[in-house]
Amino acid sequence: MENESAILALGALAQSTRLDTFRLLVRHEPDGLAAGDIARALDVPQNTMSAHLATLARAGLVTSERHSRSIVYRADLDTLKALTLFLVKDCCGGRAELCEPLIAELTPCC
Repeated sequence: MENESAILALGALAQSTRLDTFRLLVRHEPDGLAAGDIARALDVPQNTMSAHLATLARAGLVTSERHSRSIVYRADLDTLKALTLFLVKDCCGGRAELCEPLIAELTPCC
C-alpha cells in the first residue's frame, strides 16, 4: 500500500459513523449487509448513510453489489489487511520480540 492510499483509507475511517459502519461490515463478513440494514443498525438516515458508504467505497474499504432492489455492502478485507500491514510493517525496528504482544492480540486463540 502506498502512502496516498493509506491516507485516503485512514481519512475515511476518521469519522465516527464511517468507522462504526466499517466495523459493522467486518463483523458481517462474508455476507455483508444491505445499505438500509446498515442505516437502521446505526440509527443513521439512509441518505446520510449513502454518503458515508460512498466515502468508504472511494477509499477502497467497502465493495457493493446489487441484489434485486437492495445494494449489499461488504468490507474489503484485502484493503484492511494491506492497511494493517502498512501500519505495522516496520514495527519495532525489526525487533520481533517487541511486536509479540501485538501479534498475540491479533491472533485468535486455538
